[in-house]
Amino acid sequence: MRMRPTLSWTPTDDSLPGTTDLGPVTDALGTGGVLVLSGAGISTESGIPDYRGESGSLSRHTPMTYQDFTASTGARRRYWARSHLGWRTFGRARPNDGHRAVTAFGRHGLLSGVITQNVDGLHQAAGSDGVVELHGSLDRVVCLSCGAVSSRRELAVRLDEANPGFDPSTGTINPDGDADLTDEQVGDFRVMPCTACGGILKPDVVFFGESVPPARVEHCRRLVGEAASLLVLGSSLTVMSGLRFVRQAAQAGKPVLIVNRDPTRGDRHALTRIALPLGTALTTVAGHLDIPLDGTTAGAGI
Repeated sequence: MRMRPTLSWTPTDDSLPGTTDLGPVTDALGTGGVLVLSGAGISTESGIPDYRGESGSLSRHTPMTYQDFTASTGARRRYWARSHLGWRTFGRARPNDGHRAVTAFGRHGLLSGVITQNVDGLHQAAGSDGVVELHGSLDRVVCLSCGAVSSRRELAVRLDEANPGFDPSTGTINPDGDADLTDEQVGDFRVMPCTACGGILKPDVVFFGESVPPARVEHCRRLVGEAASLLVLGSSLTVMSGLRFVRQAAQAGKPVLIVNRDPTRGDRHALTRIALPLGTALTTVAGHLDIPLDGTTAGAGI
């Protein structure tokens, strides 16, 4: 029987009690050399729900796994129908104060880097440079046969042409850009093949059950090794792809600071967990450091 990836965890007694004291975060940023690791929680104020918060999408939605996507034509049809609809909505999201604060910290030389678990491109849209997309990005598509990488916007045009009149109503979008649709709404949605070889197309993101490319992991490990501290923003750290960097930093004696409303799987390794909304917390810290936030953005993340 195929094992399902870890999608949830139960907080234990070693979870840190939440605090509202932003002093440790202000001090770390004031010192510099901070590596940011962001998760879905930083994008909730942009209208993209997280996975595991109070209204997280996992309470009603099981993300597509790599195993199901590659094994089933029906699964790919369902995924692309839902993702195509979600893409239209996802592209309307704009960076919020949390993204803008991270950009401002970087421009003032306080950060050693930014790693994001998100696939929404909002850090880059806010103006952050050199962001490591740990789980990839929805704005690219890769062929599983020949490896060709192409634009998601180009695929969206092809899908529109192949599925005229496809416009089911949905009020829900998920952190992976997947919209909630019934099988009836999916219907006989047509999936497009690779234009180069006719192979299976997949968004250039790491699905649940899929491994992050080793070279990307090693790059992130180097960033952790070079950082003075690690600042986790809006991640429950449930999956190992992010938790391993928290463990690495803690084992190296580097301060780990977490800003997340709910307990996280990395609490036992952290100096503190600040239980405040990301936009409020980071805007307050920016004010303490006399760093203005740029109110303009570069447009949608995707």
